[in-house]
Amino acid sequence: MSSPRADFLSGVRVALPILLGVFPFGMVAGVAAIGAGIPAIEAFAMSVVIFAGASQLAAAELVGRNAPAVVVVFTVLVINLRMMMYSASIAPYFQRQSTRWKGALAYLLTDQAYAVSLLRFENDEDVSRRWYYLGVASALWVTWQIATVVGIVLGASVPDGWRLEFAVPLVFLAVLVPAVTDRATGTAALVGGSVAVAANGLPFNLGLIVAAVVGIAAGLLAEEVA
Repeated sequence: MSSPRADFLSGVRVALPILLGVFPFGMVAGVAAIGAGIPAIEAFAMSVVIFAGASQLAAAELVGRNAPAVVVVFTVLVINLRMMMYSASIAPYFQRQSTRWKGALAYLLTDQAYAVSLLRFENDEDVSRRWYYLGVASALWVTWQIATVVGIVLGASVPDGWRLEFAVPLVFLAVLVPAVTDRATGTAALVGGSVAVAANGLPFNLGLIVAAVVGIAAGLLAEEVA
């Protein structure tokens, strides 16, 4: 029998394999923030308030390069625009929740929580959506904050030989691969990835923004043509 407690624990269990990549990812974010000269308390506040690994890494790198504040803010906003699409996609499953609950669920929204939860919602109508989502998302949140603190404490003392940055692409690949289910998503992934590699040399990480825009456009075009 399904119950809120059972569904919450089910969400936590599903998140466990993802946490293996999230922890070193969070450490990288903490180390990057300290390496960029961001004070420890502000680095931790950024982790709690923003709670978005890709944009935290981008912001830390830009701050370290003394990029203009407008570039930092614009980059973070563009990277996080995907959350608007995630929200629009998953919102119908939470339409009966109160405004307070919707706010809490929105704060916990991440690539991983979205992908894992949506897959379950589409295949199991009986699951307690709120509690399953909270199981996944809260496990990710707690792990991220702990990992970020570890990274902040260790700072630049982490040996280069650890190569923690490998976790960043692995975490996103773990989300990307199951999400590629048709021609449109496959096109978006292929074009976006190719452009990201080709535009890697652009200043201030602008290659990432260009790749995201081109990938989305390619996916939409493929969907229209299909």
